[in-house]
Amino acid sequence: MRLREVGARAVLVELGDVDEVWAWHAALVAGRDGGRLPAVEEIVPGARTVLLDGVESPPAVAAELAMWDVARGEGPVPGPLVEIPTVYDGEDLPWVAEQWGLDVEDAVAEHSGTELRAAFCGFAPGFAYLVGLPPSRHLPRRATPRPRVPAGAVAVAGEYTAAYPTASPGGWHLIGRTEAVLWDPSRPRPALVAPGDRVRFVPVRP
Repeated sequence: MRLREVGARAVLVELGDVDEVWAWHAALVAGRDGGRLPAVEEIVPGARTVLLDGVESPPAVAAELAMWDVARGEGPVPGPLVEIPTVYDGEDLPWVAEQWGLDVEDAVAEHSGTELRAAFCGFAPGFAYLVGLPPSRHLPRRATPRPRVPAGAVAVAGEYTAAYPTASPGGWHLIGRTEAVLWDPSRPRPALVAPGDRVRFVPVRP
C-alpha cells in the first residue's frame, strides 16, 4: 500500500489488486461514516487505487491511513444483482471461444453462467469494469483497436468484461450486444451498474 497526496484536497491509496481495492474501499467508507475520516466528500475505487476527494487536510488523512491495517477479504457486502439481456453474436466470439479452448456454445454458457462483479467505473459514463472470469479466460486487448464500437456491445479484455454505454473507439473483443440502457442521467441512479454490483449476462435470441 502506498499513499500519495493529490493536489490540495485529495489522497490516493495505491494497492496491488482489485481484492485490496474492495477491502480498502469498504474500510474507508466505514471510517468516513463512523467519523474516523471526517470531511471526506467522495471515495472512488479504481483498478488498483482508491481516491479520497474533498479532504480538508491530506497530510493528516495520509498519516491516519498509514496506521491502518486492512486485511484482504474485508470487502463490502455484494451489491444487488443486475441482469443484462445479451445477444451473443459478436464478431470476435468465435476467436474468443477458440482461445478458451471451447466451441461457441460452451463459451457463451461459461460467460453467461459466471456471476461477475463491478470493480469500478471509468472510461465513459456508465462503463463498468466487471471481474470474475478465471485467469485462464483473460485475453490481451486487440492489437489494433476499432475506431468505433457500437453502444451496447459486450466485450472482454484482460481480466474484465464490459458493456459499452455509448459508441466509442475500443480495443476489446466483441462477444455480444445488449439493448439495456447502461447510462441515463434522468434516472435516480444514472448508471445501470455501479461498483460492487453483481452482474449476469443473460442470453437472449436476436
